[in-house]
Amino acid sequence: MFKAADLPDTLPVFPLPGALLLPRARLPLHIFEPRYLAMLDDCLKTRDRLIGMIQPVPNQDESLHLIGCAGRVSQFSETEDGRYMITLSGISRFRVLREEQGFQAYRRCLVDWQDYDRDLGLQEHDPEFQRPDFLNLLKRYFDAQSLSTDWDALKEAEDEMMINSLAMLLELQVEDKQAMLEAKSLQDRREILTTLLEFALLSGDTEDRMQ
Repeated sequence: MFKAADLPDTLPVFPLPGALLLPRARLPLHIFEPRYLAMLDDCLKTRDRLIGMIQPVPNQDESLHLIGCAGRVSQFSETEDGRYMITLSGISRFRVLREEQGFQAYRRCLVDWQDYDRDLGLQEHDPEFQRPDFLNLLKRYFDAQSLSTDWDALKEAEDEMMINSLAMLLELQVEDKQAMLEAKSLQDRREILTTLLEFALLSGDTEDRMQ
């Protein structure tokens, strides 16, 4: 387990719209662009093997949101043509202080971790989570989207695993994903997700709204 003192001052960052990583969650990625292959090669040479996932600001060239989440490369495999399939395990969110200039092809940022000490602790719980009501809402949304899932597994999942997995996997708009990343607690994240699902259903056009 990482401690606050183990976290570096600078991180290589991977700007990817719609790709959300949360603490204690896992994100699979397919790495094929030369600059990100170089980033991964450099990352694997470090002790912590951390990469910062961060979302670009929509319609603003090169601008990044200020809050991202660092993940440790916990699994990786190389294909015959030199691409990588990796898995990032979410460690902690961070705030970008400034972008560092250098000779590498990928981007690096000076970051601050102090607002997210709780990310390094045990999993969160949502004391006000009404699971039956939420699952009913989710089923209505999945039916409207013609999606399927393992409902038995969802019923048994821990609060954090359920909410964070849905936040990461559902095809939400960039700013909606960012709002859930920046949520101060699991309860806040669940409330944002609930509002998005309810709004999508009320709008009568779930596909256009959520993508």
